[in-house]
Order: sequence, then structure tokens, then C-alpha cells
Amino acid sequence: QVQLVESGGGLVQPGGSLRLSCSVAGSILSIGDMGWYRQAPGKERDLVATITSGGSTNYADSVKGRFTISRDNAKNTVYLQMNSLKPEDTAVYYCKAVVRVLMRGTYDSWGQGTQVTVSS
Repeated sequence: QVQLVESGGGLVQPGGSLRLSCSVAGSILSIGDMGWYRQAPGKERDLVATITSGGSTNYADSVKGRFTISRDNAKNTVYLQMNSLKPEDTAVYYCKAVVRVLMRGTYDSWGQGTQVTVSS
């Protein structure tokens, strides 16, 4: 069974920073693309940033220049460094990993979500 365990959310003032982490645990053969998504109250879940196994990144326009996604393949972990946070960044943040496992093949696995609140 594959689990994605997220950490690092919390309450921060506008202009502040937070770093999210997401580790993939379980019997996996490989991990492909990893990414962060967020869902604000009453809104759909949107892409924040993605990173390939080779390190190529993609960002939503709203976070370019403020957020940085990275990964440590040896630790099966993806990070999201969030700087210059704004109230509109408030949301539940979810990580996703494309995992390949025995018997089941390749599929998207999601974390449980971590709350990020930007408020003074």
C-alpha cells in the first residue's frame, strides 16, 4: 500500500514563508512526476507546481517567482518552498505522485492534504 505523508502547513502572516514536504511510503517500484495542488473553500482543486523525475518544473502563473518545487529522489520526497505568501494562497495543499507498483501498475496517489492559512 502506498501512502503520501504531508507536513509543513500552518498559519503564517502575509509576506511570510512556509515549506511543505511530502514523502512517499510503501512498496513502490518507481515514482514519476510529483506535484502540489491546492483547493480553497468553494473552489476546485488547482495545480500549483509539478516536477518530473528528471527535475523539470512547471508552475501556475499565480505562484511563479514565489514558490519553488523540488524533490529528493533518494528520499522519495517532494518539497514546496512558499515565499511572499498572500491571503489568496490560503487553501488545503495536496501532493500527488505518479507511482508504479507491483500488480497494480502505474497510478496517481494523493496525500491527505495540509492546511495553509495566510492571515494577519
